[in-house]
Amino acid sequence: MSGLQIGPIAVGTPVVLAPMAGVTNAPFRRLCREAGAAGLPADRPDLAAGPAPAGLYVAEMVTSRALVERTPESMRIISHDAGEAVRSVQLYGVDPATVRAAVRMLVTEDRAEHIDLNFGCPVAKVTRKGGGAVLPWKSDLFGAIITAAAEETRGTDVPLTIKMRMGIDADHLTYLDAARHAQDAGVAAIALHARTAADYYSGTAHWDAIATLKQAITEVPVLGNGDIWSAEDALAMVEHTGCDGVVVGRGCQGRPWLFTDLVAAFAGSDLRVRPGLAEVAEVIRRHALLMVEHFGEELKALRELRKHLSWYMKGYVVGGEARRQLGLVSTLAELDERLEALDLSQPYPGEAAEGPRGRAGSPKRPHVPEGWLDSRVMDESWRAQLAEAELSISGG
Repeated sequence: MSGLQIGPIAVGTPVVLAPMAGVTNAPFRRLCREAGAAGLPADRPDLAAGPAPAGLYVAEMVTSRALVERTPESMRIISHDAGEAVRSVQLYGVDPATVRAAVRMLVTEDRAEHIDLNFGCPVAKVTRKGGGAVLPWKSDLFGAIITAAAEETRGTDVPLTIKMRMGIDADHLTYLDAARHAQDAGVAAIALHARTAADYYSGTAHWDAIATLKQAITEVPVLGNGDIWSAEDALAMVEHTGCDGVVVGRGCQGRPWLFTDLVAAFAGSDLRVRPGLAEVAEVIRRHALLMVEHFGEELKALRELRKHLSWYMKGYVVGGEARRQLGLVSTLAELDERLEALDLSQPYPGEAAEGPRGRAGSPKRPHVPEGWLDSRVMDESWRAQLAEAELSISGG
């Protein structure tokens, strides 16, 4: 498969790391990016050209309000290390003026080479205020946000993209209208997580919706997201839907080496990484060191690492008490001690280490503001409430 063109950015392998709050910070992006580079075949130097030969790696979501206010956490989120040739930032916002200001800041202060807008969060505390995956239902508000952001990137080398869900539920789908509006506004690519807000992360992603979107949108690339747990899944999605590339989220949690598999697969190679527990422990240790460097505080870094540890251990014979102790690490010394206590001679466990990971849950009745579904046009009475939907919560 050929590469992916997002505005002026040539992405050699059509693979994107999905932004995930609390996950895709600079240390994890580095592990994924380096893993992706390891998947480039040595006999294909042509694939190593350009700023993003092994995919695009997006930072964790930042709210536009926090960014405009330059809160310390928001500035940390958009920090990138020197090895990131394409600084990719995802913004979430509910107010066109604030989104415009955030985009202008990123562009004029040279803080990003790519900006993505999030319209996919299914979390109740966001959707019940009208934000996230339910916002595109108000087509005029969605259009105003997209237009404001697009106007700030127009004429620059910073492409604007969007990521969204199919809609609120099966009776309130918004993705086709929203995509057409985004295409007309001048976005450079559109990514669809093939679930509704009601689906949350449950069940099977509706890949047919990605195929429908690809047929409807012909001027910009369409990217598919949902249920990519392996390189073979990514190839299957492209074959099934005709999409131009894939966005990988939960499938890489605790498996940054999945990007080696993905890059190799799109290059036609059968290279796949199957690490034994000793190799996993080495990655964990490096991840921890990068986290300490990133946060500048050992305790905070190790606390942030804890969730990753359960993902890293998926499928390996570790034992309940060992898992519990790993989930309590507070120092590098504790991490070393608890890793060394494991049976590091274990080989790759196969299927047990693969497949779904992270949150899934069951379908949920979408929480939306009372009367939200009565009209697709915003009313002034909603605006004060909608401002409360701008929370730093991951989703897509």
